[in-house]
Amino acid sequence: MNPQHPPRPTLAVEPGFFAGRTLADLQDAMRQGALSAEALVRHAGAAIERLNPQLNAFVHVDIDAALATARALDDERAQGRVRGPLHGIPVAIKDNVDTADMPTTMGAAHFLGHRPAADADCVALLRAAGAIVIGKTLTHEFAYGPTGDRSVQGASRNPWRTTQITGGSSAGSAAAVASGMVPVALGTDTGGSVRVPSALCGLVGFKPTHGRVSAQGLFPLSPSIEDAGVLANTVQDAQAFMQALSGGAIGAFADAADPGLAAPRMMWVPNAPFAIDEAAVTACVRAAALRFLGASDDAGLQDGAEVTRHARALQGALGAIQRSEAYAVHAERVEDEPEKFDPEVLERLRASRPVQGWEYVRALNTRTRLRAVFAEIFERVDVLALPTVAITAPALQQRSVAGPGSAGVRETLLGLTNPWNLLGLPAIALPAGFVDGMPVSLQLVAAEGSDARLLALAAQRWQPPA
Repeated sequence: MNPQHPPRPTLAVEPGFFAGRTLADLQDAMRQGALSAEALVRHAGAAIERLNPQLNAFVHVDIDAALATARALDDERAQGRVRGPLHGIPVAIKDNVDTADMPTTMGAAHFLGHRPAADADCVALLRAAGAIVIGKTLTHEFAYGPTGDRSVQGASRNPWRTTQITGGSSAGSAAAVASGMVPVALGTDTGGSVRVPSALCGLVGFKPTHGRVSAQGLFPLSPSIEDAGVLANTVQDAQAFMQALSGGAIGAFADAADPGLAAPRMMWVPNAPFAIDEAAVTACVRAAALRFLGASDDAGLQDGAEVTRHARALQGALGAIQRSEAYAVHAERVEDEPEKFDPEVLERLRASRPVQGWEYVRALNTRTRLRAVFAEIFERVDVLALPTVAITAPALQQRSVAGPGSAGVRETLLGLTNPWNLLGLPAIALPAGFVDGMPVSLQLVAAEGSDARLLALAAQRWQPPA
């Protein structure tokens, strides 16, 4: 065996039916009559029954309702009506997104048993596209944390190593897709909550331009920076999902003649001062960036030092806006029912209370200024490239990271993702390889509004790690 090319790691659990199967594969099988929507639901149900006790991905499942929907969609197919690439596909929905037919608890004791009156807009769009909502996936309580191990329903576990976190807050969605329980899942992303668990679980995770997808029916954390997004196995599957999620506003393809697709201009952003620099992770991700470019050396990467000069302003403004908006959402609950919160989430909310009005306004002004700065940068480059997360998945309940210095797990997980939420930019996490048997991820960030172009670029140039 060549020591330079160790064998690809395998999951710690026996994967479910959907592992390694793309939406195109599933549609081809249904078109040929080898599978049906009903059969896919039964496969999902069997995988959930077997794997969920190990991974705690789903907090609510309704197989009977999903089977009824599947039969109706199979009848449509038999009549020649196919709604698109999600027709008959089982999907999972993060448990902070409203579903009229299932509980939506936000992972919080305050909302146990809560049933919304209507679907969130994004859920309604997925159903209209033919997706079958099979269940709700665990979220970090109120989506206020990147670890996925603080919820009234417990902790999700990483399918690659079940002693480790999935990342959060879209924790259950990541575990469900990575283990093959479902092929795609809905998440939300306020500071990295789609991209962080995608990175730690070896998935593609996409966050759109802010406001591109309706937020109606998403329980708010920080409304001015959060968006619904997708966790998937391939970029093409993410494209199809986002096309449905946006009601067609995000195109599946960009202009094939676009020089940014044929020869993209990439700027490498150093980890410091955004997060710690774990050498093995950074080296693996940088090598993936070069493969993405088709380059043999660093000459194809522009130096991103100018981006890091804005790190302090980005982090400061993001912190003031997120803390202020999160406390505004929860102020009455913090005062009236503090005992119902997870202690860690309650501590973060109470620490958010002192943000002053002038600090919030100043942060909004900083955001406006920085949007102009980065708009100018994106006139010279097509994408920023950097690790999605600077480390591999920490252990469950771990809260500090050892290294050249000491850092908090939360700050380390979010340090390379949350600046792009502040600016409202589209960003994608792409599997880049493995370090010590655990997935690491390349993050690409593009100009505001260039969602279709970023997805097309990733679909054209990204290859799964060997």
